[in-house]
Amino acid sequence: MRVLVADDSSTMRKIIIRSLLAVGVDGAVEAADGNEALELFKPGEFDLVLTDWNMPGKNGLEVVQAIRAQDPNVPIIMVTTEAEKGRVLQAIQAGVSDYLVKPFTADTLREKLEKHGCGV
Repeated sequence: MRVLVADDSSTMRKIIIRSLLAVGVDGAVEAADGNEALELFKPGEFDLVLTDWNMPGKNGLEVVQAIRAQDPNVPIIMVTTEAEKGRVLQAIQAGVSDYLVKPFTADTLREKLEKHGCGV
């Protein structure tokens, strides 16, 4: 399973990748910001996208919109501390599949993966 992990925090990327490894996913590709995420994303190459909301370059919402324009089906999970209703609605309208609120556990991540058919 290949997962694109976009977060401007290298520490957060490590935490996400460690959580993915804990649930049996070892195909993570890292992007340090939204621009890099969009450079790396190719339709059909990833089974899942995990993106932070707040990043330099393109933010998570812009990443979701750009990926949706290329691939309407890949599950996209927004990883964020920002769970205000307005932002959740904005992200859902942009095509985000789900939310993962920081801090999270490997079990919570596993539940989200299974919910979107990415069970391992």
